Amino acid sequence: MRRYGSKDIAFPITEETIDSIVVGGCFLGGGGGGSMEAGRKLGRLALEVGIPEVILPDALPQDSIVVTVSAVGAPAAKDQFCTPMDYVRTVELLSQRGVHVCALNTSENGGLASVNGWFQSAVLGIPVVDAPCNGRAHPMGTMGSMGLHRKEGYLSVQAACGGNPSKGLYTELVVTASILEASRLVRQASISAGGMVAVARNPVQMEYVKKNGAPSALSQALEVGRRIQKGRTVSPQKAAWEAVDFLEGKIVGEGIVQELKLETKEGFDVGFALVQTDRSRLEITFWNEFMTLEQDGERLGTFPDLIALMDLSTGLPLPSADLRKGQKVTVVLVPKRRLILGSGVKDPELLKEAEKVVGKPGGWVC
Repeated sequence: MRRYGSKDIAFPITEETIDSIVVGGCFLGGGGGGSMEAGRKLGRLALEVGIPEVILPDALPQDSIVVTVSAVGAPAAKDQFCTPMDYVRTVELLSQRGVHVCALNTSENGGLASVNGWFQSAVLGIPVVDAPCNGRAHPMGTMGSMGLHRKEGYLSVQAACGGNPSKGLYTELVVTASILEASRLVRQASISAGGMVAVARNPVQMEYVKKNGAPSALSQALEVGRRIQKGRTVSPQKAAWEAVDFLEGKIVGEGIVQELKLETKEGFDVGFALVQTDRSRLEITFWNEFMTLEQDGERLGTFPDLIALMDLSTGLPLPSADLRKGQKVTVVLVPKRRLILGSGVKDPELLKEAEKVVGKPGGWVC
């Protein structure tokens, strides 16, 4: 088990690091990426069981094999069940398939996603690299594949685990197929498992991750979280302004969630929210992540632009699964040019899929 020097470490992992990165990750999740509570628990558990490490992309040889780790499913699913050891099991399953895993890489930022890999790192002694597949959250596994779905002849190896054994829902799957087919089968496994599975997938060389992922996106989430936490000591409004100022976004408005529709379909949370402000009506659609933002019918933002909602009672960002009617929220928009995005979220064909799901034509470009 290798230990890395200070020049190789992206940032030290402490309780403060965990508390800040789950907040910043949730903000950059844009409605997706899992809950801060789950992320905080998993991060702290990692500190209890070992020494997780987050390293810079140049800390390992560029031909080192990196595996993406994530959770796949619908955050609002009532029967979802994933244990920390399910995440470890997925990496072990890939190793049993002959994959020599040198580093782990989270698929995205989010309240849970930004610390995904830290527990596996603590248990298995494998570092996490600060180069997520995307610096924001995304709904499709293919969007987190760093463009591998366009690489001719590439076969994805994916392992998935999850589900409550006491309810007969435990599911364990290892599949080798095209990115699209493997991702479809893993999504189906999440449905069979009650709504969520831990996943390890897509072994590639570090060189590919650096070119097609989102280097430094975890560090960005950490800084966003620290600024939000600092702002919260003043007021919830200040928390939003701190994030907006750092990312050069804007606050669209403050208001009350007057209408909310959320349903879990085919392993995703799909719906919309209407926020009434003093001056206008804001409509936000979501497909796990917030996809579109319209003000009185005028499109203001479209995924992969970052649309974030922050709770005006706490100053904390809200995943789409945690939205409730009557909540007072701040609506924030950060243009995609201010985000660290990987190749997978820039594909026009994948963006067309998002357009179909939410039923909002126009604006789907990156």
